[in-house]
Amino acid sequence: MSKVPGEVIPEGSATARPRSPRTPGRLAGGLLTAVFVLVILAAGLTFVGLPFVTLAPGPATNVLGSVDGTPVLGIEGATTYPTKGSLDFTTVVFDGGPGRKVTVYDLLGAWLSPDVDAVDASLYFPPEATAEQVEAENTEMMNESQVVAAATALRALGREVPTRVVVVDAPAGGPAAGVLQKGDEIVSVDGRAVRSTADVREVVQPTAPGTRLPIVIRRGGTERTVEVTTAASGERSVIGVLLRLDYDLPITVTLNTGKVGGPSAGLMFSLAIYDALTPGALTGGQQIAGTGTIEDDGAVGPISGIAQKMVGAREAGARWFLAPAEECSATVGRVPDGMTVVRVSTFDEARQAVEDIAAGDTAALPRCPAG
Repeated sequence: MSKVPGEVIPEGSATARPRSPRTPGRLAGGLLTAVFVLVILAAGLTFVGLPFVTLAPGPATNVLGSVDGTPVLGIEGATTYPTKGSLDFTTVVFDGGPGRKVTVYDLLGAWLSPDVDAVDASLYFPPEATAEQVEAENTEMMNESQVVAAATALRALGREVPTRVVVVDAPAGGPAAGVLQKGDEIVSVDGRAVRSTADVREVVQPTAPGTRLPIVIRRGGTERTVEVTTAASGERSVIGVLLRLDYDLPITVTLNTGKVGGPSAGLMFSLAIYDALTPGALTGGQQIAGTGTIEDDGAVGPISGIAQKMVGAREAGARWFLAPAEECSATVGRVPDGMTVVRVSTFDEARQAVEDIAAGDTAALPRCPAG
């Protein structure tokens, strides 16, 4: 009796017939095998982290409002005034980076969603960074942005606010470990006077790794000079310290931002603090959202994820959005329907834009292109 290879046909069976390889039984077996392989492959892919991060719209929070009954903005030591309207700081939900993985499914979801972007993780995180380091840096940048925002608002009111750059940490194993200490005030780096953390970065980052930099510090009231050897971190050089810009503020400002980190809410913080310290409503009752860092000189700096922040702001009801001038190109084709994006480069420009929106005098506002 002829037999199909791989099958066993009982001898003497009158009904036994050799089956064609194309019969349903053979196809069903093949499909089951294929499905099994795909299931195993899919399961495996859920455990494979890819070198990407995804950016999705996050919530918008009114700095002039409350979260769970607690005011977002608190000011002590100065007279504050009632206000109305909204000055919303906006956020991005990051997935991926140190301690968090992005899978092929996450990338597929980003590809299918017009509001989610997937980008190379190295654009946001140095390869050797840990989750703890990233969290600490984001927390420190958020804290610094709040203080700078308060100083900016006070200076806009004619108050002088002196500054100091202070070491927050010199992690073990880093170039500055054992040389710089928490609490050291950085007076100068390689002969350049330091008035902001940006001053330190501008001196350190362009140097070649292995460069010995003289740093004048003030410790315990006494100045001294130490040397730190720079090390490579991606395409830049670092001295391995976390720095904070300290201000001698005449008031105490607190901001209840939850777990939000990073410096990108600085602009909206400064506008809200200014609003609280001046009579009347800066917004005229309008809901205005925005993003951007605020620097010691009042400049508004670029941020990441502006496309996602605009979506989050529009979903919260904002029709006006303040954007750093350097980010205008990133808004092209991404501006949500019903939203106008105003281009700003400084705190003063942003304040004037808010006042114009409040007055309904918006024809001359500089705008980022919508498409």
